[in-house]
Amino acid sequence: MTAWRLAVLLVVALVSAPAAAPVRVPVVVELFTSEGCSSCPPADRVLRELLDTQPVETALIIGLSEHVDYWDRLGWKDPFSAAQFSRRQSDYAARTGGDDIYTPQMIVDGGAPFVGSDRAAALAAVRQRAAIAKRPIRLTWAAASPDRLEIDVPAGGDSRASRVMLAVAENGLSTRVTRGENNGHTLVHDGVVRRLVELGQTNAGGEYHAVVPVPLDPSWSRSASHVVVFTQRPGGPISAAATIAVR
Repeated sequence: MTAWRLAVLLVVALVSAPAAAPVRVPVVVELFTSEGCSSCPPADRVLRELLDTQPVETALIIGLSEHVDYWDRLGWKDPFSAAQFSRRQSDYAARTGGDDIYTPQMIVDGGAPFVGSDRAAALAAVRQRAAIAKRPIRLTWAAASPDRLEIDVPAGGDSRASRVMLAVAENGLSTRVTRGENNGHTLVHDGVVRRLVELGQTNAGGEYHAVVPVPLDPSWSRSASHVVVFTQRPGGPISAAATIAVR
């Protein structure tokens, strides 16, 4: 085979070869919401659409729907609400020294908040964060009694300790609301946070390794649940994240 013909074949092969899939950077989208809030269902739909379609090709969108409890006294008690999520939202507001607390509110990777139903703002924030590389977190799930998760956060980042957070989230939850602002409506949610705990902190080199039990409530659907692990300095951006299905 002549050198010229070989060169032509190489060019054809390069042109016809499928393009490599873009690397998707994990981006955590937190939605502070409530079933008692009439403005929240559109934001719930935005989060569900982001998770279903993954519209930003450079991002792996990881959604956390955190149902606050301060609407519970206004006619309808949200079955997924917890004071913990209200405090987390307040902690974000305290970071800026303000009282910017409302529903629906979306925060992408620990950044500035915006109205949770604003899809354009969500996409812009996701694209911005996807342009910033994150350290990989390796997760290994072991179904047992109890279920266990091995977490490996490699060295990297700055020398300040970050919290290592674990969330258990469930998709496909729905409620028929019978009181309050959404009376008569059936609301559907994805990424509902069932449990959120701080496991510990990274060391001076940014590393963390542990095998932790992950107790799952029997009322939760295993097939619709997943675990999210992320690192975050108090009030700061999320610096690493990963998710794994419950098997």
